[in-house]
Amino acid sequence: MRIIKVDAIDSTNSFVRKFYEGGKNFDPVCVRAITQTAGRGQRGSDWVTKAGENLTFSILYPQTKLEISKHFLLSASVSMAVLEVLKSLEIADLKVKWPNDILSAKRKIGGILIENIVKTEGIVASIIGIGLNVNQTEFNDLPQAGSLKSVSNKHFDLDEILEKLVIQIEANLEELPYRVSGEVLAEYEQNMFRLNEVSSFASAAGEHFNGIIRGVTAAGKLRLEIEDSVFKTYDLKELKLLY
Repeated sequence: MRIIKVDAIDSTNSFVRKFYEGGKNFDPVCVRAITQTAGRGQRGSDWVTKAGENLTFSILYPQTKLEISKHFLLSASVSMAVLEVLKSLEIADLKVKWPNDILSAKRKIGGILIENIVKTEGIVASIIGIGLNVNQTEFNDLPQAGSLKSVSNKHFDLDEILEKLVIQIEANLEELPYRVSGEVLAEYEQNMFRLNEVSSFASAAGEHFNGIIRGVTAAGKLRLEIEDSVFKTYDLKELKLLY
């Protein structure tokens, strides 16, 4: 995969979208920014990162076999690729906080934002944005944030980690169309933060309640047991998992 490095742009997701020229037949491309001035996270939040110490990059990836109904499998596959690379770097206690925040020792060290380009024939391309805190150690007003360095006391080479991530993500996505959906979801669930534990949640209306995370649906909705044997599913806009 071709990797393009730029100094300062607003958002790698917005920038890499410009490489899409229509159709499904194109080579994937990755854009990494040293400085990102308007990075985006889930729920419209900003992704703030210190220049030169972390990784912010986006991949434009062609989709020829991904059905719209299975878009969450893409997200799950990318999350597992990131975890696999971080495990190879001996980063401890890795989990995915639903839907796709990357945690180590309960600290948020990374996040994934996927935007799909959809036409009448379905998903034709995906824009996979990833932010990973690597060597930054100070996070003002972000008590839950961490980095690879803060959890391991090691300094990392950004280019080496980027190369490992790109290789593993591409391998996972090439394999995805041939995998059974249940296997992908099971692997994701095994790595979920607070799986089978009583957790606190906030609804979109501001209501706070407790529930037990039991997994996810194929569409990526969170499966909660809110009372004995009473299950409900929630999408990202309906619910927020609290620490």
